[in-house]
Amino acid sequence: MLTVKNLDFAYGSKKILKDISFEVNEGEIVSILGCNGAGKTTLLKCLCGIYCPKNGAIEVNGQNALAMNSRDMAQIIGYVPQRPVPSRMTVFDAVLMGRRPHIQISAGHRDYELVAAVIDQIGLSNLSLHYTDEISGGEYQKVQLARALVQEPNLLVLDEPTSALDVANSHAAMQIIYHQVKSRHLSTIMTMHDINLAVYYSDRFIFIKNGRLLATGGREVITADLIKEVYGIDNDVIIHEGRPFVIPKWAGDGVKDSEVGNNGKIGADQNAARSPSPVKVS
Repeated sequence: MLTVKNLDFAYGSKKILKDISFEVNEGEIVSILGCNGAGKTTLLKCLCGIYCPKNGAIEVNGQNALAMNSRDMAQIIGYVPQRPVPSRMTVFDAVLMGRRPHIQISAGHRDYELVAAVIDQIGLSNLSLHYTDEISGGEYQKVQLARALVQEPNLLVLDEPTSALDVANSHAAMQIIYHQVKSRHLSTIMTMHDINLAVYYSDRFIFIKNGRLLATGGREVITADLIKEVYGIDNDVIIHEGRPFVIPKWAGDGVKDSEVGNNGKIGADQNAARSPSPVKVS
């Protein structure tokens, strides 16, 4: 279980996170949502010890995470960054790196067995001996997830786990994450930009705006008014199979059908009326 209380963070005199408090229960997936620059990734880095908060408390299963050294923290927190850079090592060795916090001198039989098992569960067995800089971005995302899982953490922290993936691979990756989290009873927190993907796989949500927690809760908190407040866009929230989905309203919704020609473009006169006049340069 993750507990965050009254967390503040600043770059020098610039406050980024302000009085953030929330909990993530065992076996629960919580998504952090908000605009670019809201402080989502900064919050994750505070949880992982990459950044040191100015104030507040972070506890994982009752342990004070802020008092831990990096080795002890890596034994209980598995972190997958947003855009990790592949290196010249095999998939197997890259995943084995996740065992470093538990290895005293050299990897043992259990380490190799665990790595092989997780690679198989994630669906990477056929790539086990391939170099990570020769596989696709989606495959490398799976490698990073496998590395975090072999750490055997209590808390899984994912920064935009589907950022480089298409629709099909995004759902495939999230299905893997979902089943691993539920089967291992991990507390999991992740940042997402795709609200509807987050809705599909998350248990609860945290909405952040300008470094402050604006709303938190289950699917019931996702309303058109909240999305408007967080993202500044007009939208409709519809319910499909019991889940809310956000449909942004296009600015062109106000254009009349009579103004649109057969080629789908706004008529010349109307287009000119909507376009700014050219600036003359003398």
